[in-house]
Amino acid sequence: MQKGIDVSENNGVVDWQAVKDAGIEFAIIRIGYGKFNLDSRFVENVNGALDAGLKVGVYHYSYALSEDMAGVEARFVADTIFDCGLENSLEMGVWFDMEDADGYKERHGVTDRQELTNMCSVFINRMREEGFDYVGLYANYDWLTNVLYMDQLDVAVWIAQYNFTCDYDEADIWQCTDSLEIDGKYFDGNVIL
Repeated sequence: MQKGIDVSENNGVVDWQAVKDAGIEFAIIRIGYGKFNLDSRFVENVNGALDAGLKVGVYHYSYALSEDMAGVEARFVADTIFDCGLENSLEMGVWFDMEDADGYKERHGVTDRQELTNMCSVFINRMREEGFDYVGLYANYDWLTNVLYMDQLDVAVWIAQYNFTCDYDEADIWQCTDSLEIDGKYFDGNVIL
């Protein structure tokens, strides 16, 4: 079993060698959020992780409110990956974070299961059309079992379920805790198995 972390600008400056020395083998790094928002530390984080010898993937936090907006987000992600020359460096894939952690979708009335599922499908399919074979969906257990129609999505699953066991049998990656300390620095919501 491999151990990894997810990282965004919210983690500040990361000592990637310390991460590697702590036994972490991969990092999934936030590329951005919404339509055109690049994570301010994306380039620094992806280069630091690669330089330290970690496998990397990227994730995008969605603010899409429609299928068209999900398509625009997919275009932004693909363009950013190509602009950075990373298309052949993402061993850990490209992930779509469709949760609504800050209530944005709910405040805008986007709560229909089919509509949310369709937005996931649009993003996933657009990324595949761009040549990315390893495309996945990130969500917590509730979203995977009660919000999205997962039987309509043929996709890798990265589940956040802070527990001693993963209850989602189809999980490809399990984020099992919300706290990890490496060299005196805490990574909140970041331990992946």
